[in-house]
Amino acid sequence: MPGGFSARHAITHRNELPMKAPRPAQVKASPGQSVESIAFVGNYPPRHCGIATFTHDIRMAVAERYPRTKCGVMAVNDPGEHYQYPDDVTFEIEEQESASYQRAADYLNLSGVDVISIQHEFGIYGGESGSDVLDFARRVTAPIVTTLHTILERPSQQQNRVLRELTSLSDRVVVMSERARAILTSVYDVPADLIDLIPHGIPDMPFVDSSFYKDKIGVEGKFVLLTFGLLSANKGIEHVIDALPLVLKEFPDVVYIVLGATHPHVLRSDGEAYRRGLEGRVKELGLENNVLFDDRFVEIEELKEFIAAADMYVTPYLNPAQIISGTLAYSFGCGKAVISTPYLHATELLADDRGVIVPFADPGAISRAALGLLRDDSRRHAMRKRAYMMGREMIWSEVAARYMESFVMARASRSTGIIRRVSKADCAGDPGALPQINLDHLRRLTDSTGLIQHARYALPHTPEGYCTDDNARALGLAVTLETLNHPESIAAITDSIATYAGFVNGAFNPATEQFRNFMSYDRRWLDERGSDDCQGRAIRALGTCVAESCDADLRQWATGLFQRSVRSMLDTSSPRAWAHALLGIDSYLAALSGDRVVCKVADELEERLVTRFHDASASDWPWFEDTLSYDNAVIPHALVARGRRDLTILDRGLRSLRWLCARQTAPAGHFRPVGSDRVYPRGGERPLFDQQPIEAAGMVASCLAAFDATGDSFWDGQARNAFEWFHGHNDLGLAIYDSATGGCRDGLSVDRVNRNMGAESTLAYLCARVQMERAVAHTIVALPETNNVQPAVPAIAVVSRRPVVGVAKPIAL
Repeated sequence: MPGGFSARHAITHRNELPMKAPRPAQVKASPGQSVESIAFVGNYPPRHCGIATFTHDIRMAVAERYPRTKCGVMAVNDPGEHYQYPDDVTFEIEEQESASYQRAADYLNLSGVDVISIQHEFGIYGGESGSDVLDFARRVTAPIVTTLHTILERPSQQQNRVLRELTSLSDRVVVMSERARAILTSVYDVPADLIDLIPHGIPDMPFVDSSFYKDKIGVEGKFVLLTFGLLSANKGIEHVIDALPLVLKEFPDVVYIVLGATHPHVLRSDGEAYRRGLEGRVKELGLENNVLFDDRFVEIEELKEFIAAADMYVTPYLNPAQIISGTLAYSFGCGKAVISTPYLHATELLADDRGVIVPFADPGAISRAALGLLRDDSRRHAMRKRAYMMGREMIWSEVAARYMESFVMARASRSTGIIRRVSKADCAGDPGALPQINLDHLRRLTDSTGLIQHARYALPHTPEGYCTDDNARALGLAVTLETLNHPESIAAITDSIATYAGFVNGAFNPATEQFRNFMSYDRRWLDERGSDDCQGRAIRALGTCVAESCDADLRQWATGLFQRSVRSMLDTSSPRAWAHALLGIDSYLAALSGDRVVCKVADELEERLVTRFHDASASDWPWFEDTLSYDNAVIPHALVARGRRDLTILDRGLRSLRWLCARQTAPAGHFRPVGSDRVYPRGGERPLFDQQPIEAAGMVASCLAAFDATGDSFWDGQARNAFEWFHGHNDLGLAIYDSATGGCRDGLSVDRVNRNMGAESTLAYLCARVQMERAVAHTIVALPETNNVQPAVPAIAVVSRRPVVGVAKPIAL
């Protein structure tokens, strides 16, 4: 899809079309946020109109400044016309066909575009006052940034309704002048903090002597006045023609160029009547040698030559409400002296002697203004320089940067707005209910070699092969599932245990006593040694097998491989790897507590974590590193597990975990994991997205371990809160887990879920789900009439949804 939209993400479907989120009072875009794909909606060349030119120019400017951002176009066709569009255009909207707007919205929803940039002018969309664009805006699910090219101070009732609803459906609104912003707030009640003032873009041209270009257009030796743009009766060109005789008496070498074809809509309704009238007036006044009509729509490179050759630009427009003029912006920003009537855009842009303002329809005033500038070279050149210097902020590359800021803020406002309407009752449902375990997607990702690590949507993505990380997690989960009373789950997973164990076994490199991690789909190992975290996760899974498997052969295999590989953990440097290994060791020692070698490794890894905590922590940052990044909760989890033997260790684990809980709880109370798009440095700005399922699963396991260790119901609530993140109690109010397939989405982006369902995400959900059930299974409720029930393992009575709980063993995450 050349120039089109990214299909990396797709929009979450809902049973009903979503309402736009309530607007936040103020939104600040995070530096880590980005926009990977944009859909520009409006007219587009080769259609001839100002909106088409603008849509093309802003699309090109954004694409050039941000080459990694895919910039596609949805072009609106006027009635009866079909154009040979460039590859930038990925979809065509039929202006007068309502259903076409709905199809366009569905196309974008399925394409997964990040932001939609709508160019709005009442006349370019179908329906009364262009109301068909509202069907499109209501239906799309991506954030909308609307650029308003016309804002009327005295709109009709229908124009008022259309603009009010369109701005209410938009996440940001762009205007091109301060006056436009004032009208938008006072007439249409649009909140000021949702409006971005971004000037009309202009080409980047040098400040040149017009004489250098005059020979190119055949006017060498002449003083050139220029008006360009599509011709229509409201342009007021006849008043410039009537002003020329007085100018020519003193400056006979003046020539006035009128460049531009007749507007296509005018051509259809009135033909060339306006142009013929102008030509007749020129003959009547005897100005054939001083007024040149060039009846063409010229491309930008040739247009730049005409602008460069001009000494003065004239905009004699007759509509005082004209809020923006692209032709004025081009000429002004390129350093031309300008004479203009006082329409809204001109009065603002030409203030402070950056141009000359004359009354509407007043040839005498135009004559006097032109003569004043012709007589005073110093004033004219000073005016040009002021205009040119101000124009440096209007070149397209600068405008593109401002638009990208608006696009990023639109994504941020979408997520922030949805946060406000999320409630625990709405998203979480019955807090005591657990969904059924569904292993369909896990089996879909599993073949005879092992667990395929990535997916595209719900489909295994075989080109990226397998990894030990995921197969170790799957092995730990499968063994744990055997301990639960789920005959269907056991039957579904039994055969896979051998597959996952076989993969982990094959990953072990006897020469290094460490595990390789990545295997291609054609069964070639891609590394000789995996990451530190890979070693830790493999140790954790093996420990789970030793402690929990009902298969004697599997336990014996796991014991031998555990003993051969556990010492390799002393050669690692990652605190997360140490934590995973300690949890695996904790399981191993629950079955084989007399193993002195393993105990020594455990003591060393524990000491390393304690040292890390001592060296890195502070009163406001009780943590093991100077950053929060990924898989954070596993580190305090390891100390909590070890702390059952040492209260000092337990205290450090609980303190760091409580701090992490606070850092990962949104103001509304739901779980908000640290985003993975960048690290979270001490004293720096916290990344909000992309939120990963592994963070929620790790928090569930860690908080349940803390609850088991202390009996404090706070930890039980934190575990439940993290688990509910999967089911929609999150920043966007969207479910991450898909109960229909049994898969879990790969994360929560700034305005949508990542619809891919890879192995890590699916295993994270299943492990969290099983942990929640194991915690319930360990509950022993004291009967009021006897108050004498003895638990099978030591338990602590608490006030909680689970009044008494035993020690739940960790699952390999």
